[in-house]
Amino acid sequence: MAPTAEDGEPSVRQAAPAATIPPARPPLAGAVAPGGRMPRWLPRAMVLALALIAAFQLGSWAFHQLTGLLINILIAFFLALAVEPAVSRMAARGMRRGLATFLVFFGLTIVIAGFVTLLGSMLAGQIIKMIEGFPEYLDSLINWTNQTFHTELKRVDIQEGLLHSDWLRKYVQNSAAGVLDVSAQVLGGLFQLLTVGLFSFYFAADGPRLRRSLCSVLPPARQAEVLRAWEIAVDKTGGYLYSRGLMALISGIAHYILLEVMGVPYAPVLGVWVGLVSQFIPTIGTYLAGALPMLIAFTVDPWYAVWVLGFVVIYQQFENYMLQPKLTAKTVDIHPAVAFGSVIAGTALLGAVGALIAIPAVATLQAFLGAYVKRYAVTDDPRVHGHRSRTPSGPGALTRARRLWSGRRLGGREKP
Repeated sequence: MAPTAEDGEPSVRQAAPAATIPPARPPLAGAVAPGGRMPRWLPRAMVLALALIAAFQLGSWAFHQLTGLLINILIAFFLALAVEPAVSRMAARGMRRGLATFLVFFGLTIVIAGFVTLLGSMLAGQIIKMIEGFPEYLDSLINWTNQTFHTELKRVDIQEGLLHSDWLRKYVQNSAAGVLDVSAQVLGGLFQLLTVGLFSFYFAADGPRLRRSLCSVLPPARQAEVLRAWEIAVDKTGGYLYSRGLMALISGIAHYILLEVMGVPYAPVLGVWVGLVSQFIPTIGTYLAGALPMLIAFTVDPWYAVWVLGFVVIYQQFENYMLQPKLTAKTVDIHPAVAFGSVIAGTALLGAVGALIAIPAVATLQAFLGAYVKRYAVTDDPRVHGHRSRTPSGPGALTRARRLWSGRRLGGREKP
């Protein structure tokens, strides 16, 4: 029996057509997920960004803390490159490389210690001589002042005034307080010197092992490039030290002759001092080298100090503009302008250490990159040799102006 509605009419159920529902679209990048929740990738991205920032800050802090150690290692590396030829030559004759390195460094230590001892004894003798002769210098200065300015100064009054002055008391207090700072600086310098010596000894003694370790992580083609760069660095560093040693020898001989002619005591030691300090201490080496001979010459005659100062200044200009560019160009094979610019850049980056190692570093880089620069034959053109060629394109501006002026004058005459 068919179902009927309340009014008795049969009810007909009609199936509603299925509505077409569009598929759900994935949320856009950066859009908030349904329900107000953040995307799953956002916490991971935030953690990754914070981790990168923390790693950068930690690396920056560690780099600034280890700057001194890195500079010492850099100095030790170049020192090892400098002694590499001597060590390799002794090792090639059958000597153990460690023993050869020890003998080379022991010889350098003996030479430096002997020079410092001789220089210290000379300075001590001159200081004692100056202290003993100070009353005579003071009396001569007081007499000259009394005669020139018509004063009545006495040495006893000046000594009592100096002993009871506030300036002397403050100076003694500051000197006593600065003794600890000087001691700390001396100990720090000795520790740095020991660090440089140990690293340079290890670099020189274990040079072949270090090269093998470095080449073991590189493909064969890269290994050849690394070994070639190493050999270039050894050659350039040796050439740079050779040029510096030659300039030190020339400078020492020149200053020794001057001091010997003037009769200044300890002329040979002072000549060696000027040669070594002026060449191997960058930036301020020249001033340190010239101050000591001036002080010793002043004890003989004040005018001798003036002559020494003038000679130091003149010789320095001769060395900077005549001697150093030629020697550097021959031994290091680098243009003088490039050498001068590299020293300035090295000083700006690493101070005195950068000025000392700038030239061999730039020479090594220049020689290494020179193999990858393709060169061509230069055309036979006069302009290559600095000769300007005249182009036959037409007369010059002055000639054209003269012709134009002559044509106007002739045209004006022909008019009635």
